[in-house]
Amino acid sequence: MSKDKPITAVWPGKPYPRGATWDGQGVNFALFSEHAERVELAIFDETGRRERQRIEMRERTDHVWHCYLPEARPGMAYGYHVYGPYKPEEGHRFNPHKLVLDPYAKDFVGQLRWSDALYGYTIGHKREDLSFDRRESAPHMPKCRVLETAFTWGDDRRPEVPWHDMVIYEMHVRGFTMRHPEIPERMRGTYAGLACAPAINYLKRLGVTTVELMPVHAYVNDRYLEEKGLRNYWGYNTLGFFAPEPRYSCSGKVKEFKTMVKTLHSAGIEVIIDVVYNHSCEGNHLGPTLSLRGIDNASYYILSEENRRYYNDFTGCGNTINLMHPRVLQMVMDSLRYWVEEMHVDGFRFDLASALARERGRVEHLGGFFDVIRQDPTLNQVKLIAEPWDLGHGGYQVGNFPLGWAEWNDRYRDGMRAYWKGDGGLIGEFATRLTGSSDLYGRTGKRPHASINFITAHDGFTLHDVVSYNEKHNEANGEGNADGNNHNLSWNCGVEGPTDDPQVNALRERQKRNLLATLLLSQGVPMILSGDEIGRTQRGNNNAYCQDNEISWLDWTMTPEREQLLGFVRRLIALRRAHPTFRRRDFFAGRPLVGGHLKDILWLKPDGHEMSTEEWEHEHARCLGMYLSGAGLDDVDARGVPLEDDDFLLLFNADANEIPFTIPTIPGGPWFALVDTAEPTGQAQPRRLQPGETYPLQGRSLVLLRRPMAVPLTPSPPPAPASA
Repeated sequence: MSKDKPITAVWPGKPYPRGATWDGQGVNFALFSEHAERVELAIFDETGRRERQRIEMRERTDHVWHCYLPEARPGMAYGYHVYGPYKPEEGHRFNPHKLVLDPYAKDFVGQLRWSDALYGYTIGHKREDLSFDRRESAPHMPKCRVLETAFTWGDDRRPEVPWHDMVIYEMHVRGFTMRHPEIPERMRGTYAGLACAPAINYLKRLGVTTVELMPVHAYVNDRYLEEKGLRNYWGYNTLGFFAPEPRYSCSGKVKEFKTMVKTLHSAGIEVIIDVVYNHSCEGNHLGPTLSLRGIDNASYYILSEENRRYYNDFTGCGNTINLMHPRVLQMVMDSLRYWVEEMHVDGFRFDLASALARERGRVEHLGGFFDVIRQDPTLNQVKLIAEPWDLGHGGYQVGNFPLGWAEWNDRYRDGMRAYWKGDGGLIGEFATRLTGSSDLYGRTGKRPHASINFITAHDGFTLHDVVSYNEKHNEANGEGNADGNNHNLSWNCGVEGPTDDPQVNALRERQKRNLLATLLLSQGVPMILSGDEIGRTQRGNNNAYCQDNEISWLDWTMTPEREQLLGFVRRLIALRRAHPTFRRRDFFAGRPLVGGHLKDILWLKPDGHEMSTEEWEHEHARCLGMYLSGAGLDDVDARGVPLEDDDFLLLFNADANEIPFTIPTIPGGPWFALVDTAEPTGQAQPRRLQPGETYPLQGRSLVLLRRPMAVPLTPSPPPAPASA
């Protein structure tokens, strides 16, 4: 079809699949709107700048407007004009002067350029959103683009890493690659950059099994940020649930994302994406009309029962997507399946997941969303991770998500930070989190892998900043340092921010080793924040969502301290992978093993004796030991062979003073020191200890000792060790 020749053939088409679907001969368009009175399909040139034609969609089936254009081809740019009542007080905000984007669009062309014309009402009018604006918004809008989905996946296979073997690396596509000196400059900040050899080799040498990508769905920059010269860097401001963010593509092609996934898979690395289905980028009742609001506001959003002009906001972002509506729920499910089936991702981390469970304002754990996922043959086979809270009443639901879901465990984060900064009375909480949080997950039949353990995440301080700042320093965000969490459970080791004091810096490095070692030796799934393994700092900013600059990007400059920390993390990940004791599939029994008198786990006092119930409550107690019996795994490998491991002894001391720790008199051979975080490298001095001897456990340090099993079983072939 000629680029300038108008489309003449318009067939009825079909109501499903939704969106614009190229079938090899033409394109089917289908858009759900229950309350619309008329829908026009606007067709643009390939740049999206010039409108070529409008076609009225006359077919309507079950509230889905549809048509088929046999002359249309991939690459065609399009959008919609939707007619209906403009009655915000009744929940309707139709304005045909505003171009609205297809919620099912799989690709976009052009960028949104902020203008008052993007709003359905007249900015500055005394009636606010009850007024009506007649300016055309299309010149300021990106356009949807018909996608050719064909891609040669070849023999791509999911790594299918078992939950208990996972080590997650939370990362930002742009931030990870922007300053990497070995990534070609044109690829920095893009999917192609993450797929190139230097990035892949780094991840493999680190030893992580899974990357968790911060939002890659297409999103927009907030207007108020652009007016301050800032950008929405994190991307929790979704514009399209099917299209990868175009700004992360150096080629401008969707297949670049697929190539990235395929390349990571070939390296044995899973790809989990962070998804935001709880709200959209359109904000509250005074926000712009970009997509859902102008298509069918009353269906797509949860509106206030008292006044339907306003939105129920459980997300802090102005609106909440209405998953109680079957077509909206279907949109989310179609999106999830698309990313699994067409983009080959291995799972999802759901932002503010409690909002997805809300039915009539309440969190319902067995609501429609979870029922649909559980029975879906595609989605019940991939990794599902919840951020188990939102900002509404009753939204904090850690430990309450259904079987099949893992959860970000913020109680782990808080307990470990508080213990290592020296707070008293926490050894019971510390021990519970260290062993997989059975109090949260064991009671419902889940396993330790339901707990996604983390010390830091994108939201909050980096690890370096946790040990360098007592207070947040968010002045660069332009909000008077009023944004961000004030409850950080951080400790600056005596000086706020950067210092030349060698003792303070040495203590900070030790605290980083303490926190990372605790994370990687805990039961559950460890998640490392990208850059923590080399001491990345955000200069005390604990809410860097708008810092698309060197505050957020990884600085790959390697110093001796950074090299030491990186080597330490690599060795710990390799140690975890080599020993099933640290990645158990089941919780500890806490009772004698079958045919013996020794428990699978023992909690020890510094004198080497088992702790009593009363001693867990001591406010002053900051030192404890944990004995792990290698013979107590009570588990089998993938081929059904019984697993057995060495014995391990973990010693923790969050007190400032050295404590001589007596090696318990447990029958067996000598113990060998492996890890001592008091050493700059984290490697213990060669030491052989007999039961009854003491280990000089330095203040604020962690020590790991190993005793080889007396009669090794025939092991399964181990994975190749990570290079240090």
